[in-house]
Amino acid sequence: MANSAQARKRARQAVKQRSHNMSLRSTLRTAIKRVRKAIGLGDKAAAQAVFKESQSVIDSIADKKIIHKNAAARHKSRLSAAIKGL
Repeated sequence: MANSAQARKRARQAVKQRSHNMSLRSTLRTAIKRVRKAIGLGDKAAAQAVFKESQSVIDSIADKKIIHKNAAARHKSRLSAAIKGL
């Protein structure tokens, strides 16, 4: 348990920041799942439209350092390759 006032405040902030980060990570996972679902249905036009929306979500979460920028690039690359393979 935190003993000083500063440590108690940092503990409170860490809890709040963690819940915010988890929310953003969940948004990222949902965006990726939406693209994968569109790819699974085999509709290339719909998959491209959903992918275009998801790219901004992936990039913004990477900019906030929730995931590494290379991880974001990897996700986008693999989704793009899957769409091209349709």
